[in-house]
Amino acid sequence: MYLTKEKKAEIFAKHGGKAVNTGSAEGQIALFTYRISHLTEHLKRNRKDYNTERSLVLLVGKRRRLLDYLKNTEINRYREIIKELNIRK
Repeated sequence: MYLTKEKKAEIFAKHGGKAVNTGSAEGQIALFTYRISHLTEHLKRNRKDYNTERSLVLLVGKRRRLLDYLKNTEINRYREIIKELNIRK
């Protein structure tokens, strides 16, 4: 399993402030980014896995909506998370 409880807690601790702060926009964006990178690697090996491709598109959309929310509410937090995770805009 690629995403263990410990890895999730580490992601939320690094980007969300605390490991238990799973609702923060930064923590969720970081988690989505980690999952997107994993699914992208999977699709490089399995080109015809259309279910995973659909899941990847939905996940990118979720991350985009969270980034848009962060951009509209607090632009400084948005800029920090973009720079920290190397997300293209």
